[in-house]
Amino acid sequence: MTSVRKNQIRTLLRGIETGDAASVAVVNPDKYIQHNPQTHEGGEGLAALFKRLSKSNPRVNIVRIFSDGDYVFAHTEYEFSSSRVGFEVFRFEGDQTVEHWDNIQSRKGPNPSGHTMVDGPTEATDLGRTESNRELVRSFIDEVLISGQLNKLVHYIDDEFYTEHNPRSGDGLSALRLALSNPTYNDGSTIQYERGHRFLAEGNFVLSVSEGFLNGVHSSFYDLFRVADDKVVEHWDTTEAIPPQTEWKNDNGKF
Repeated sequence: MTSVRKNQIRTLLRGIETGDAASVAVVNPDKYIQHNPQTHEGGEGLAALFKRLSKSNPRVNIVRIFSDGDYVFAHTEYEFSSSRVGFEVFRFEGDQTVEHWDNIQSRKGPNPSGHTMVDGPTEATDLGRTESNRELVRSFIDEVLISGQLNKLVHYIDDEFYTEHNPRSGDGLSALRLALSNPTYNDGSTIQYERGHRFLAEGNFVLSVSEGFLNGVHSSFYDLFRVADDKVVEHWDTTEAIPPQTEWKNDNGKF
């Protein structure tokens, strides 16, 4: 079931390139809940979106794809009129997906350590540690990013092996500490996490979905972590501003 669902999502996302209406067959149009504020509800909304996007000759690359129970989540890169990086999350009921969330931003980088927003390991390992890794990341988000307890960074981050893919920061614990505490180091950006909404995991990869503010703008933060031996050793992310509700094309909310 897991591999089948992953392949269904691969087919769905590649429909952005082809505009093929059949690519959305995995979507249950009677139940589908769309959380992208810029997309209409249902399979018909997706089919129309894909047809429109395909006319610009886009390219879609699924860098990583994971599953967690009824969820499939993917780390993706897109070439539209500009290059973008995103995360896509789908919830399944049986053979069809019934709910979708995403978070997409313009591609930037490489960062000061030479890493792009998508390079690095792609396959999940340590499947037996999925739950402990999920709880580790949940605690990190709650204690460090939401509560601001930067003194606890050393409990969560492997300083020797920590690899950073955020385009504004570099590798290592000291760089992460500066990015979280010093807006000057972080391109003048002020980041405030307020709530963790969802934590999806497969083995050593955990995706957190959070809400907060970037430079005072209401935003969604998707953070993908790779965990080894009870420490975070690698991090990728995207940040997206949440448009005002008057601009939404559905009423389901970003989260």
